Amino acid sequence: MKLTDIDPKLDDTVSDTVARRRLRPRLRRLAAVIGLAIVILALPIVTPASAQSLRQGIAAVNRQDYQRASRIFIPLAERGNAAAQAYLGFLFETGRGVPQNYTEAAMWYRRAAEQGDSLAQYSLGLLYDRGQGVPRDIVEASKWLNLSVAAAPPRTRDARQRIRDAVTSKMSRGEIAEARLRALEWAPVREH
Repeated sequence: MKLTDIDPKLDDTVSDTVARRRLRPRLRRLAAVIGLAIVILALPIVTPASAQSLRQGIAAVNRQDYQRASRIFIPLAERGNAAAQAYLGFLFETGRGVPQNYTEAAMWYRRAAEQGDSLAQYSLGLLYDRGQGVPRDIVEASKWLNLSVAAAPPRTRDARQRIRDAVTSKMSRGEIAEARLRALEWAPVREH
């Protein structure tokens, strides 16, 4: 006995269902390929613009045009660009192109440091050591300086180690252990 003997319409329904099941994986692959193509096509539009802006900001800093640099870095930093956040922290710390504000500098350094920016970690550690813009906290200073040394480029590693060691020399064994534990437990978190 065939399905068409029971109901002639069932044969069409069964063949439609079989056809749809065969088509689904193909449609999923096609959707994935189209989605990937859209992402790939969008990347060249987005990435060079922000990279170009960051380069323009850095060039402005090198020319000592700090007001222009701050106008370039602020939108990038607000969108989560760690390098722009670190540069903006520097501008606020030194009062170049923006009013000097250690609290604002610490906030921008922290955002970049939390994302793993080594220079921001170093600068934030120094602010904690001096108590500028943040409460003085030698353990937190050591934590950030330890992280900074671990991620430092080779040319700056020795200098950062000397600063970290100078901070460590002011600490008790318990404080050193706590700072190392905090550094070990830390993991970078991207903003976007």
